[in-house]
Amino acid sequence: MPEIIYVTGGARSGKSSYALRLAEPYERRVFLATAEAFDCEMQRRIDKHREEREGQFVTVEEPLFIDRAIRNLPEGTGVVLLDCLTVWLGNLMHHLGNEAAIGERIDALLDVLETPPCDIILVSNEVGMGIVPENAMAREFRDLAGTLNRKVAERATQAYLLCSGLPLVLKQRS
Repeated sequence: MPEIIYVTGGARSGKSSYALRLAEPYERRVFLATAEAFDCEMQRRIDKHREEREGQFVTVEEPLFIDRAIRNLPEGTGVVLLDCLTVWLGNLMHHLGNEAAIGERIDALLDVLETPPCDIILVSNEVGMGIVPENAMAREFRDLAGTLNRKVAERATQAYLLCSGLPLVLKQRS
């Protein structure tokens, strides 16, 4: 049975670097990137991350339909590293707008996680440990992210929380 490895933490906690290290032992690696460049700063981030991965991963960019991207991975893929779920959720809110459509996309991902085609490493931000956001949209995002993270972590065979660059084991396959 393929591994589902969930890596979460706050901004700049080291979760993406840790996820990359987890993927190193695999021979055929796919990086599933969810980010879209809505401004110049985000484009610079995307370009920097592409350079860091160059030659180490086959990169698939998919901002909305990550379930389809996972189902259509190149033959023989050993691991897919999905970075990141919270950026994907923001994309869904931006493009789809309504909770029912967003729920359908989340359910499609969760369905893929029931029978994954290979090992999957999923990166997500932990956004629910701070103050209550002041506006309704930010609260909706926080709540959806918390629910998404919980449901992915339930399906995970391993889960890690990165805090100040240190991985804390939340769950391991026994």
